[in-house]
Amino acid sequence: MARSSSGLVAGLTAAALAVVGFLAYQASASAPDQLGGPAPSSVRSAQASGGPKPGTPDPLVVPAKSGKGVRVVYSLGERRVWLVGRNGKPQRTIEVMPSTVVPKPGLYTVTSRSGSIPGSDGVRIEHVVRFASVDQVAIGFSAAVDGSMASPDPDRKTGGVRMKRADGDAMWKFATIGSTVVVVR
Repeated sequence: MARSSSGLVAGLTAAALAVVGFLAYQASASAPDQLGGPAPSSVRSAQASGGPKPGTPDPLVVPAKSGKGVRVVYSLGERRVWLVGRNGKPQRTIEVMPSTVVPKPGLYTVTSRSGSIPGSDGVRIEHVVRFASVDQVAIGFSAAVDGSMASPDPDRKTGGVRMKRADGDAMWKFATIGSTVVVVR
């Protein structure tokens, strides 16, 4: 009798493992590629745009030679900002619309912030984080209250680097007075 019950248990165990394996296969075959936990905020903006296009830099990779430690990295050429955490990895990557007046590549510090003000182009903006000045034009990150990211008028000297409102909220929380901003080409 001991032999028959051990054989029965072994058979049931094998059948249960086969069912679990089959169900696991079915689940993995129908699951989205991004499944495996919530996407970190650094990935959300890039995934929403469908990821990098062939021949373009990966928006999830912080530019080389942009320093170390906690910092904001602003790439003029890529029209993108990275909020880089202590581990050296981006907590968020943000598409931006550059201003008509741009800072030279280099190391800057957040010098002032404003909750909500009129922009130099007349658009109401919020979460202004200023880090440079060029020809008496303050340069800073901001979000238009109406959510717009229109190209600035090339005939006006503006210093607002615009981003979407949700990204402006993230910048506001991340870049306090004294925070490092690295501008790269």
